Amino acid sequence: MPAIPLTASGVERLQAELHQLKTVERPTVIAAIADARAQGDLSENAEYDAARERQGFIEGRIAELEGTLSNAQIINPSELDGEGRVVFGATVEIEDLESEVRVVYQIVGDVEADIRANRISVSSPVARALIGKSAGDVVEVNAPSGLKEYEIISVRYA
Repeated sequence: MPAIPLTASGVERLQAELHQLKTVERPTVIAAIADARAQGDLSENAEYDAARERQGFIEGRIAELEGTLSNAQIINPSELDGEGRVVFGATVEIEDLESEVRVVYQIVGDVEADIRANRISVSSPVARALIGKSAGDVVEVNAPSGLKEYEIISVRYA
């Protein structure tokens, strides 16, 4: 399996989720299954079915996280020397030249991308346009709403 690029903080978040699933969620669902089993006839026991479904989700997520973490290529942005260029793990402030709205994004791996937390995937159109550029550069992004132009205001490796 190919290496999966992750930031150091992304690895910490995934490890915390894995720990939560193994130490809290898994024992809770096992207890719920046992309680539902104790109620008797399993063929029409909705609580048992729901608990088994939840167990399947938890076990699947645990396997997914373990696979991701075992193939992780950890990149610590604070140790990068990107010489002012946008690279994986960098935090970039950009300004939409049309609306003059500024936004800050961290460029992360596909697994840890979360737009609500301003972490965008390295494979996203915006990140692909930014990679290799420096503060002051203007980039064009072909977005669903049309061509957008952004100016890179700053690049940090934190």
